[in-house]
Amino acid sequence: MIGERIKILREQKGYSITELADLANVSKSYLSYIERNLNKNPSIHFLMKVAKPLDISIEYLLTGMDSIENQIENSGDWLLDKEWKSLVEKAIEDGINKDDFKEYINYIKFKIWEKNKK
Repeated sequence: MIGERIKILREQKGYSITELADLANVSKSYLSYIERNLNKNPSIHFLMKVAKPLDISIEYLLTGMDSIENQIENSGDWLLDKEWKSLVEKAIEDGINKDDFKEYINYIKFKIWEKNKK
């Protein structure tokens, strides 16, 4: 499942296996094993590296959906209240871009996962 998602996303971005491996700084052969489901249990570190050039969350690679995206689709309403909107606007004013924000979210998720693993 994870390998299939990576392959589909890679092809949608127009990357070859070599290109994605270079962008993610991972082994081309390991990436190929993942995509062909010969290894079905990649590390979180590997997923973090691959998720960035694919512009997708680790959660999506693991589950096939982003929770916030799923909530928006199911609710039909935007979920941000005034405080959230203000925080997002302030972050944009301070120069935080989407990639920085996604990387920060993934870092927080990884730290939570790491803490719960102990």
